[in-house]
Amino acid sequence: MNKGRRGFIKQTALAGAAVTVGNNMFGAEMVSERPLQSHYMGDYSAPKIDHIRAAFIGVGARGGYHMSFFAQLDNTEVVAISDLHEDNVQKWKNKAEEIGKSDRHTNVKGYHGDENLWKTMLREVKPDVVFISTNWHNHAPMAIESMNQGAHAFVEVPIAVTIQEMWDIVDTSERTQKHCMMMENVNYSRVELMYLNMCRKGVIGELLHGEAAYIHELRWQMEEQERGTGSWRTHHYAKRNGNLYPTHGLGPVAQYMNLGRGDDTFQAITSFSTPALGRADYASKNYGDSHKWNQLNYKGGDLNTSIIKSHLGRTIMIQWDETSPRPYSRHNLIQGTKGTLAGFPTRVAIEGGVPGVTDSHHQWAQGEDLEAIYDKYDHPLYKRLNESTKESGHGGMDGMMMYRIVECLHQGTPLDQNVYEGCLWSSIAPLSECSVASGGSPQQFPDFTRGNWVDTQPLDIVS
Repeated sequence: MNKGRRGFIKQTALAGAAVTVGNNMFGAEMVSERPLQSHYMGDYSAPKIDHIRAAFIGVGARGGYHMSFFAQLDNTEVVAISDLHEDNVQKWKNKAEEIGKSDRHTNVKGYHGDENLWKTMLREVKPDVVFISTNWHNHAPMAIESMNQGAHAFVEVPIAVTIQEMWDIVDTSERTQKHCMMMENVNYSRVELMYLNMCRKGVIGELLHGEAAYIHELRWQMEEQERGTGSWRTHHYAKRNGNLYPTHGLGPVAQYMNLGRGDDTFQAITSFSTPALGRADYASKNYGDSHKWNQLNYKGGDLNTSIIKSHLGRTIMIQWDETSPRPYSRHNLIQGTKGTLAGFPTRVAIEGGVPGVTDSHHQWAQGEDLEAIYDKYDHPLYKRLNESTKESGHGGMDGMMMYRIVECLHQGTPLDQNVYEGCLWSSIAPLSECSVASGGSPQQFPDFTRGNWVDTQPLDIVS
């Protein structure tokens, strides 16, 4: 970017900050001063950790699989596992010891039962890093306490539920100089990585518009009534009305556009929801009148659609629907002045046609035609890691994400996702709720970087 454009961005960013100072959103400051003892974490490189000692909180679903792949990597050690349920702890302790083959992960401490034993675990084992895969309300307090106890925190999505919690995470990370990364695994999917590479190479020109979604019918989770995701997530559907789970689709699009990293950032969001019908109908058909799911007043619309406007005027459409009977989709669309890259199914259109594949931009390159595009534009990270991570889950993206976390900590280099991105992407949920409640009125985004995003480096195309 030339100096004139960067100067314009700085001016508009600072002007926007001046407007939002003092405004409150859900009781939280939109912009605040950074305490003198704190330091910006955007391009932060933590000291190298040659041998990484990790603790895991929550291994009922995602956490156990994170632990399993972490334990397979060199110079790692699983030191503790905490979960409410003893069988979960024992299962994954056994798995860690099996992976270690008697020379690693041989003294894994287990904590189960009391809801606060994870705090005891942090004090007793003093891990280097903590992986948190619990219900959403626990993400922020567990990440904050982990950093306060001297560990880097890695948190399942979303990073937090409220804007105030996000500020608390940012302030703690900046004060303790500990990473807090939201583990957005979709950023490591093959197609998303390739599109990031193509955007960096300017294949579709200047970026104008993105589309992102999480459309995934998950009503079956209501069968998990005493433990498991459905036992707590169903209550969110009943009480909250907005886009509660935006980051799987949004994270990659935000990185295509360098949002929050020098080029541009989010400015405002407006949001609308459909009527809330599907969950109540499903509960009525599948459970008795006296069942607890039929005692809830479902307020969350079946489908939420939100539009984000950036400082540079670019737009992003985001959708969320975990209720309707329709095929899975993340949309994953990025449109530029010279072409469009789209997902579900994967499609590419370039002005004048994709060389050797299509005759014009009125045709999509898709299906078998994509092989030539993969050969030319596959991300170097995918080429390097695919064979060793492809069996890890979600088509290999989980393992690639964990590999990169460990690699960055071993090398002392910045993480692929910083704490501000986790908070910025997660802030969609509470901001969309506020917009829906106010008839779609635009909501300003907090600047969690306190203006430093304008000097933050874009994510490298690491090899």
